[in-house]
Amino acid sequence: MILDQIEPPCIAVPVPGPGRLMASRRIEGGAAAKPRVLLVFRSRYPESVEMLNGIARHLQTHDAWSVYVDDEARAEVDLQWLFSQDWSGVISRHTTPALVQACAERGIPLVDLNDTPQFAGVPKIRPDNPAIGAMGAAHLLDRGFRHFGFCGLRSTGWARERRTGFVDTVQRRGYACDVFEPDDAPASTPFDHVRQVEQIAAWLRRLPMPVAIMACHDPRANQVLEAARSTGRLIPEEIAVLGANNEAARCELASPPLSSVATHPLLSGLRAAERLAALMAGGDRSVDSVRIAPLKVVARRSTDVLAIPDRHVADAVRYIREHACENLTVDQVLPHAAVSRSQLEKKFRAYLGRSPQAEIRRVQVTRIRQLLAETNLPLKRIAELSGFDYMEYMCVVFRRLTGGTPGDYRRRTQPSARAIPPATGR
Repeated sequence: MILDQIEPPCIAVPVPGPGRLMASRRIEGGAAAKPRVLLVFRSRYPESVEMLNGIARHLQTHDAWSVYVDDEARAEVDLQWLFSQDWSGVISRHTTPALVQACAERGIPLVDLNDTPQFAGVPKIRPDNPAIGAMGAAHLLDRGFRHFGFCGLRSTGWARERRTGFVDTVQRRGYACDVFEPDDAPASTPFDHVRQVEQIAAWLRRLPMPVAIMACHDPRANQVLEAARSTGRLIPEEIAVLGANNEAARCELASPPLSSVATHPLLSGLRAAERLAALMAGGDRSVDSVRIAPLKVVARRSTDVLAIPDRHVADAVRYIREHACENLTVDQVLPHAAVSRSQLEKKFRAYLGRSPQAEIRRVQVTRIRQLLAETNLPLKRIAELSGFDYMEYMCVVFRRLTGGTPGDYRRRTQPSARAIPPATGR
């Protein structure tokens, strides 16, 4: 689609649908041409749509660009999409060496959103994959499992990073993790899928039960669920399964519905737009790689279990998770555990590696994080909803357990172009 056929005077008219022109080059009165940006995405992927929403969020509060959405990523294989226009900048989810070279030769700023090794001279925005794996491990550890596995993709960089984050977190808690990577690539045919599910099922039969499995992404996790069902194992009582990326439709259609680590593609898109805007304005030309932290684990039935063999501890944990945000004390937990406080302390440390009081604080901080990320409630109200009498004490506890302030966490997880300062590379 050619953009330069619109002559002044004219006004910007958004056009819905794929491959849409979002602004004209000129406005009435002969104003200077707006930056013209090519977005290379495949919009059939939910993650890509969220990234585009993040870019749109940036445009809502800044000067408009003239934007063309190459929503079939044709520029990945056909550089005529790049040569056909005088582009001011490019944001690409499907960046190739040829695209990088063509942009460099023409002096076109390029920001890469592909989760692959970084190209020389090209800023990159990508998920914090080790943190995704670590968050998944923490979720399964909190459910009391002692046996763990990771099912991934052997030759894929982002999958290996997620595996590393998961395995390291599990091992720091004193447990081993069995890693299985059946094939280098996702199943491309029904026959590939069946073969991989059979390979995973054979692996699951060798593992001690109960076991908690994290997969590198939701499609692989669905294969683990299918393999677990084929072995006759109970899900999640014998095999708990966790995915990553939180593709909502895929997770809800799974049997049982799949828990998943939610990444933050909307914030990735926003950061990419901010970075491109700075490049097009002649600002900082440093080449950086920004990692976007995961949002949270979206818990569904595939991990809805407490794998704690001691009934007293399991009952106490269940009560804490239901009532921790009601200003709960350890003494109030004791009647539901039916043991003395000293026994409960000893059992908690044996099975969970922390005290009952620490478990109460962990549940409270999880609630605080949710409210900071999903609402605009003031801190005083968040303190009330998470079981703290004083906002100041809530902030002290939050900082002690997370290493940052509630305000810092809200700025990181709520992608408001005005509220969030520019990101720093890692």
